[in-house]
Amino acid sequence: MSDTSKKINIEVKLDEKNIPEEINWTATDLQGFDEASCRAFILSLWDHRNKDTLRLDLWTKEMTVDEMKIFFHQTLVTMADTLENSINDPRISGDMRDFCAYFAEKMEITES
Repeated sequence: MSDTSKKINIEVKLDEKNIPEEINWTATDLQGFDEASCRAFILSLWDHRNKDTLRLDLWTKEMTVDEMKIFFHQTLVTMADTLENSINDPRISGDMRDFCAYFAEKMEITES
């Protein structure tokens, strides 16, 4: 077993109403950056004991509706890729990609 470990730190700066204003993150292998910023993140953790997903979804006041649509679309596409790589079932991941195309159409997301 390897003794190698990595750390990911997320700092969320809140306003007086506890609404995220800024999200910054660092990682031990974040090459070329001391810190990176983002406007939103979705963190999902699998609790194997309870067979449950723990989630933390945050976005800043600056996140626009159009950015959120793109963020969700890209997240869904990435989830389809992860599903295919993890369970090796191109049929169901293909169905998920079809949904991603439908989602992009309904959200009027254009490829740039």
